[in-house]
Amino acid sequence: MPDQYCAPRGQGDRGDQGDRGDQGDRGDPPKKYRNLLILLIFLSAPASLLVALLLGSVDIPLRQVLATLAGGGDALTHSILFELRLPRSLAAFACGALLALAGSLLQALLRNPLADPYVLGVSGAAAVGALLGMLLGLSGALGGALSLLFALGGMALLALFAASASGWNPYRVLLTGMALSSGCAALLAMILSLAPATQVQGMLYWLMGDLSQAEAPWGVWLVLAAALLLTWPRAAALDALGLGEDKARSLGIEVGKLQSLLLLCCAAASVAAVMTGGAIGFIGLVVPHLLRLCGINAHRQLLPLATVLGGSLLLLADCLARRIAAPIEIPVGVATALLGVPLLLWLLGRSR
Repeated sequence: MPDQYCAPRGQGDRGDQGDRGDQGDRGDPPKKYRNLLILLIFLSAPASLLVALLLGSVDIPLRQVLATLAGGGDALTHSILFELRLPRSLAAFACGALLALAGSLLQALLRNPLADPYVLGVSGAAAVGALLGMLLGLSGALGGALSLLFALGGMALLALFAASASGWNPYRVLLTGMALSSGCAALLAMILSLAPATQVQGMLYWLMGDLSQAEAPWGVWLVLAAALLLTWPRAAALDALGLGEDKARSLGIEVGKLQSLLLLCCAAASVAAVMTGGAIGFIGLVVPHLLRLCGINAHRQLLPLATVLGGSLLLLADCLARRIAAPIEIPVGVATALLGVPLLLWLLGRSR
């Protein structure tokens, strides 16, 4: 496995050498260009939010949007922005941020560049609960509760089978997560085969990502804030964990507690994202890779930047999903692939 996915290059015991600003042996960008990249990523958040407020079934001019946000504007524009577009945009940003954060943490936990939130099987369990709620005709709150119940059951199974005597074993976590994912995929297929024809299309659409029902963003933002507060202060420990468990223990890090915390945050972030926007893939896998290909490896930069970039990417993908075949809205998971795959391939081509 390539070392650049396991730990920031050249950090060793100090953890700050990755910010020296030199080119390095792989041609990473100089520090001034890296700082410019960081600035652009943070600016992408308000820019993508503004684009999401401007575009929709009815385009609103920029001057009118700014006037309405400042407290003016007519009643119709105020209703469109504050009752429809702003809640959906905030929920989409938080959902993408959670997926990217979970992907970054999971790749650090498993030391595997192919890990993403769905490898745990918790997202699949939440999807099973949500589709079962649709099949039973449960309302939104009851369907969400059933999805959360299944997700908690998936977490319990993961905790039961993935732990070893010495703590969280990355290989057992990965294998258990793959087994849970396969079982959940079989259950999803069974639910789709049993569902009435009138419900199958809606279920399939939700499985490919659906943000149209995201109306209350504050819960998912609370999960995002809690996950960041718990993990970002431990960025140096994440860097050390990438060097190997023995090395991390020699540096005084309680590896078992750190792994348990990472697993809990990944699971909570995955569940919150699934309950908000459905089964949206690609973001958690690709966003950390994009940042590493741009020379950002230290977790004290990687975690907040992945959060912002993931949120911005999903928000732009949601805009694309609403506009590409208007008035028909395509699943947002399709739009994330349309946006992310060319960008990732272009960066991979440049890094050869």
